[in-house]
Amino acid sequence: MNQLIAEFSKLNPIIQALIATTFTWLLTALGASVVLFWKNMSRKWLDFLLGFTGGVMVAASFWSLLTPAIEMSVESFGEKLSWVPAAIGFILGAGFIFLIDKVLPHLHLNSEMSESEGLKTTWDRTILLVLAITLHNIPEGLAVGVAFGAAALGDPHFTIGSAVALAIGIGIQNFPEGIAVAMPLRRQGISPRKSFFWGQLSAVVEPVAGVVGALAVIYIQPILPYALAFAAGAMLYVVVEEVIPETQRDKYADFATMGFIVGFIVMMALDVGLS
Repeated sequence: MNQLIAEFSKLNPIIQALIATTFTWLLTALGASVVLFWKNMSRKWLDFLLGFTGGVMVAASFWSLLTPAIEMSVESFGEKLSWVPAAIGFILGAGFIFLIDKVLPHLHLNSEMSESEGLKTTWDRTILLVLAITLHNIPEGLAVGVAFGAAALGDPHFTIGSAVALAIGIGIQNFPEGIAVAMPLRRQGISPRKSFFWGQLSAVVEPVAGVVGALAVIYIQPILPYALAFAAGAMLYVVVEEVIPETQRDKYADFATMGFIVGFIVMMALDVGLS
């Protein structure tokens, strides 16, 4: 693994971010491909997988984004105020997703059409479900892109191994995300191929967001700690506003919580092991 990371580190950081976020997109597609073989999955396991997704995102926000953002601010702000850039970026990231959440029409999984959010529209349920997961994927792509941009700047608090660990973690949790969006569509009677198409399409935004994130921190270096915290705030907003509430809607809340714990441990192990 270390040899692969070393070879990968020789690439242009923009290319690294593009490859990494394409990888996370492909794992979403792999998860969505499950509907080509199965029409249904128990709500119990869907909630577990969503919980796992939330655990990965929370761990990534802390270990891979907030902690290095604070550490790299010590020199400029001092130890007692090193949290300031992280706090500012975190608030901006959460606010960014908050605004998109209020504007973009979307529908959370297992919700009725009357519960759709954002601007009122006549779009059908399929598009609204896909847009909900697309909203979910914007901060994930940004996080991976910012991570590779940070690694390229040579900051001692963030390595190429940290960026690779984050990409792997996001990719792993994208697999159940693909299932989570494609399976409900399949249950509605949509054909397997169309369910797969819409499921994988929800993550196509990740390579775009990843390249934008990498470009931003490489060409505007002073924003690096703010950008890392921005991605963390955006991801945690999604977890608290969407992922966790969704896992608590049915009778499998405890099972979903165990999924969260497993996801958190997996991401923590990846970050510590590869950094």
